[in-house]
Amino acid sequence: MDLPSPRAARDVSATVLDTGRGYALWVFDAGLACCAVECAAALSRVGGRAAPDPVLAHVFVVAGTVTDKLAPLVVQAYQRVPAPKAVLSFGACSNSGGPYWDSYCVTKGVDQIIPVDVYVPGCPPRPEALLHGLDVLARQLPGAENVAEHR
Repeated sequence: MDLPSPRAARDVSATVLDTGRGYALWVFDAGLACCAVECAAALSRVGGRAAPDPVLAHVFVVAGTVTDKLAPLVVQAYQRVPAPKAVLSFGACSNSGGPYWDSYCVTKGVDQIIPVDVYVPGCPPRPEALLHGLDVLARQLPGAENVAEHR
């Protein structure tokens, strides 16, 4: 019986690591209000991976009311997410301002300041809606197609 060469073993381990990255979707939750709690709870139920820093994330989730004072911080965090960037707007407040749309200090949707790929409606949205939104985004991200296929 021939043993594999060390180079072949290294190639196999690199393939396994690359495949594993396709199954792990890191989410950075820019939690601004009550929807952030719902988003974190939904991710923890399914064993989702919350990125501690936007630099490590595949998906940037904006959950909650975006005020005019917080908008520059959201843009700054979005700019730190590496390409390819995917943005999910979670909840009525981040989608359109929600019940606070008429306030002088509320941004009328996060899409006014950063591009959004998927909108998850609701106040608060159901956990299943977040998972569906993440599945849609996973299909759009290069190298992360395995996430959507094997959930």
